[in-house]
Amino acid sequence: MVAADTLRSSGPIEADPPGFVPGFVPGFVPGFVFAGFDAARDAALAYLGNTAPNPPVGCAILDQHGAILAVGGHEKAGAPHAEAMALSRLRESGRSAEARRLLVTLEPCNHQGRTGPCTEAILASPVREVWIGCSDPNPRVTGHGAARLAEAGLSVRTLPAGRLRRDCEALILPFRSWASRRRPWITVKQALDANGGMIPPPGARTFTSAASLHLAHRLRRATDAIVTGTGTILSDLPSLTVRHLSDHPGRRRVLAIVGGSALPEDYLAAAAARGFDVRRVPSPDALPALLGAAGVLWAMVEAGPSLLRSLRDSGLWDDQLTIRRAASGDSPDHLSVETAEASGPTPLALLPELAALDQEEPCSRES
Repeated sequence: MVAADTLRSSGPIEADPPGFVPGFVPGFVPGFVFAGFDAARDAALAYLGNTAPNPPVGCAILDQHGAILAVGGHEKAGAPHAEAMALSRLRESGRSAEARRLLVTLEPCNHQGRTGPCTEAILASPVREVWIGCSDPNPRVTGHGAARLAEAGLSVRTLPAGRLRRDCEALILPFRSWASRRRPWITVKQALDANGGMIPPPGARTFTSAASLHLAHRLRRATDAIVTGTGTILSDLPSLTVRHLSDHPGRRRVLAIVGGSALPEDYLAAAAARGFDVRRVPSPDALPALLGAAGVLWAMVEAGPSLLRSLRDSGLWDDQLTIRRAASGDSPDHLSVETAEASGPTPLALLPELAALDQEEPCSRES
């Protein structure tokens, strides 16, 4: 098997060899698959943070030559799935008869939920070949969609290891956490000054750059819950809303406040008015179960050192983004990403500013 990171000809795929097993990709991954999956990934990313309790999913439909005909993403729970959205846009374009390949970041569903099975929508189309980025992590349904399509005579191919598959798996890491552990993926975000402190200078609410603020708010937009402590609320009265870029319209998030200290009622009421589902959490140990029961897939912790230390000491975190102010005020901030599992995957890699981050690097994005 050739690594998926190797670009190949964009010509039509040859017929499957004798003994072909659906789900296995023999030989080369054609170049058009890269363009198609990149388009599907971007369609999913457009709604990252808006789909819970469903995962973000993207889909692209190609013609026999590999040209992209239509792209769709799952926008929110109850809305059409990515495959149905792409097929709908294909029909609107009047080019349904040209469809031959469908590329989707997650295995199509084969069950009736709020929407119909995506497998049946695919089978009702001219598509004859389906590429799947990764299998459904839900143990009750994994493999069912691919099997249904293969049994109906379609060529079903699953991406091998490589950049494309990593992208698809990163999209569903929070959903996989919820499906397998019944708790969300928990990201810790910490901002430090050049000396490693967390307290902004007098008269300032932050010491990071405009580019870092944009990144922090992009991360807020991508997550389903903000976790903070009573100490942070009492000292800063933070709004914790998405600014510096547009939020998903009408999006409500969980605001989980850890600790037993009394909080101003007007602050809690204002947080609810800003669109938060405010939850009081007695202790860090109670956090994963509470968030999981609320349907949160991805939570971000923005808190002071005591709560951060408690979460890390208890192993109640999955990755951490650290933004450190450079010693020189004219230099960009520095970013580092750490995972609880050594060299493990992280959905933070989906954010453009962090996509190529292998080690601590300057954050130089223009705001």
